[in-house]
Amino acid sequence: MENALSEKTKELELLQRITTSISSNLDLNVVLKEIVALVVELTGADACLIYLLNEQKEELVLQASRIPHPKLIGCIRVQVGEGITGWVARERRMVVISENAGEDPRFKFFQRLPEDRYQAFLSVPVISKGEVIGVLNLHHQKTHQHPEGELVLMSTIGQQVGSAIENARLYDEMKKKAMQLDTLSRVSQTITSGRYLEEILNLIVTMTASMMNSAICSIMILDEELSELKIVATQSLSEEYRRKANVKVGESIAGRAVHEKLPVSTLDVQDDPEYRFPELAKREGLISMLSVPMWIKNRIVGVLNSYTAERHIFTEEEINLLQSVANQAAVAIENTNLSEQSSAMREALETRKVVERAKGILMKQNNILEDGAFKLIQRQSMNKRRTMREVAEAIILTSQIKPS
Repeated sequence: MENALSEKTKELELLQRITTSISSNLDLNVVLKEIVALVVELTGADACLIYLLNEQKEELVLQASRIPHPKLIGCIRVQVGEGITGWVARERRMVVISENAGEDPRFKFFQRLPEDRYQAFLSVPVISKGEVIGVLNLHHQKTHQHPEGELVLMSTIGQQVGSAIENARLYDEMKKKAMQLDTLSRVSQTITSGRYLEEILNLIVTMTASMMNSAICSIMILDEELSELKIVATQSLSEEYRRKANVKVGESIAGRAVHEKLPVSTLDVQDDPEYRFPELAKREGLISMLSVPMWIKNRIVGVLNSYTAERHIFTEEEINLLQSVANQAAVAIENTNLSEQSSAMREALETRKVVERAKGILMKQNNILEDGAFKLIQRQSMNKRRTMREVAEAIILTSQIKPS
């Protein structure tokens, strides 16, 4: 009786500590690590792992473990229905195995996970708002009988973990939304800041990379005469990526975005036969890619690219967000082009005025016609390797100098 009471007291204390951890933390990774540690402390398990469903709810991704697996967190993935973990997510039911877990027909072995060599296995669905959002696994190296009280407790913890994850995800989503709005605002301010185009584009890719959590973000400008895309800005420090060859319209992922006039994405550039630089992608650690066209007045002027360091399915919200930034970058390019055109037009007009004035002086001094005066200025320009404006200004200056 005393032992049973003592166990219940320990369980209640654990639940209270988990509740305290959940209510005092909104960082998802911190919450998961603390829950894993507390569960192992109570159950005496040799390992505890938490898998969470991805956004598409198609696969479970390892997000936390008792034994540190820094290279495996986010990399071990199980399809819903695959293995014991996937079965629990699909069936919404607990699985309890006291020995020889690897012999269960549902079991899936991961070479990189030492826990998969353990004997006993307890897998519990993680529930939030009546929906399965993940799976919590307990492993014992030796044969282990799971008492009824432990099973009830783990089921309760599965629901508490679900609430913690939901709260943390909502918090992360709020932070993400705030960052997105801030980035869009800063991009708009950058465009109207009067900076040079190169500086503007480099600021845009830097801010966008942070917002999208990109491994590499880049802007490629379209050369309409050559029908090619060339990198003009990236936050990447890789010289090899910066010197990457131009891409023809219609080829690779970025070229397709221009040709199809639509956003184009790929889950893995290293395996995509259309992507032109798979070896470069392997060296740089690039996996998924999204390329969106940069529109201005129904005309495409380039593309904005975002790469991730792990497999990622870009959501409609992310695509729209990147498209918004791309269109603002296009405005910056168009404004610069218009400014350059305006300057060129002013320069041409001023040159014409100066040449006309010089022609008048030559016509009067040499008693020649307008066509002859123009050819004289043109000949002087070629012989002296000076612009016609420089020659015309010299003629005007000479005419104004009166002998003393």
